[in-house]
Amino acid sequence: MQFMLYLTLLGVLSTTMGMNETTRRQANVTEEGEVQQCSNCEFREQSRLMRLHNIRSQILSILRLEQAPNISREMIRQLLPKAPPLTQLIDQYEHRVEDEERATTETIITMAKPGPMSQQDGIPSCCFFNLSPKIRPNNILHAQLWVHLRPADTVTTVFLQISRIKATTEGNSRIRILSLKIDVVSGSSSWQSVDNQLLKTWLHQPETHYGLEIKAYDSKRQDLAVTVAELGEEGLFMEVKISENLKRSRRDSALDCDEESSETLCCRYPLTIDFEAFGWDWIIAPKRFKANYCSGECEYMHLQKYPHTHLVNKASAGVPQGPCCTP
Repeated sequence: MQFMLYLTLLGVLSTTMGMNETTRRQANVTEEGEVQQCSNCEFREQSRLMRLHNIRSQILSILRLEQAPNISREMIRQLLPKAPPLTQLIDQYEHRVEDEERATTETIITMAKPGPMSQQDGIPSCCFFNLSPKIRPNNILHAQLWVHLRPADTVTTVFLQISRIKATTEGNSRIRILSLKIDVVSGSSSWQSVDNQLLKTWLHQPETHYGLEIKAYDSKRQDLAVTVAELGEEGLFMEVKISENLKRSRRDSALDCDEESSETLCCRYPLTIDFEAFGWDWIIAPKRFKANYCSGECEYMHLQKYPHTHLVNKASAGVPQGPCCTP
């Protein structure tokens, strides 16, 4: 009887010890999984923040800004000319969320400023349009100049003249690009657009950018063109269309994951860029657009579809050099 009790007790203790060992192992596995999951979440958050930082930097670089301007959207709306292309652009993107695949620069609006060599007796003759060096001349499809005319006293014909300023050894010379007759009514200002191949050619030769001279004479030889905008006036600007082949295409078919995914391999996650959340309400349109970011481990076998990474990996003692996906 004692022997049977002893065996029974031994069996119970053995079972209990086994269960405790199993429980400990399960607890360890669970704990390791939680640590791994926590580590993955932390790394993913770092990847997301880095992507946000890079996007901000790229936007500032394209706009040729060292830092975000301290100005509100409402103030910018008040400062922008009420010209058709600008109002249409704002209306188009007011409530639209762009996909990064399509959120590319197709239209550039650049305001005029005094040119470096367009001075006449100390008075700016206007006008200089400074495009970002990131815009290659070959990508320019056409350029459209928008000129704001002051109200005329009477119904009249305005002669709009546009000349290109050219530097010579004897000073600045002017080469006539365009002459145009425009019938205007009295008492109201107007916008006039000029779409001319010569403007495109002029932009194709950045080394010759010494500015444009713009005049709009009425019958009394009064210049109605607003080239240097005074308080309350709307100055001229240029609208430049560039080719769509600047769009970035997705170069791989990496894994697509959502924020709830527990995937450890390199994966593409959704990311919405909200400029209002940035505090960048000076960006009028679009207010937000969809982007992506990549996060995860790039294992050797996972790299085989990416030739460049595979070659670098072979030359680096098996250390993956990424990336496994493209945002």
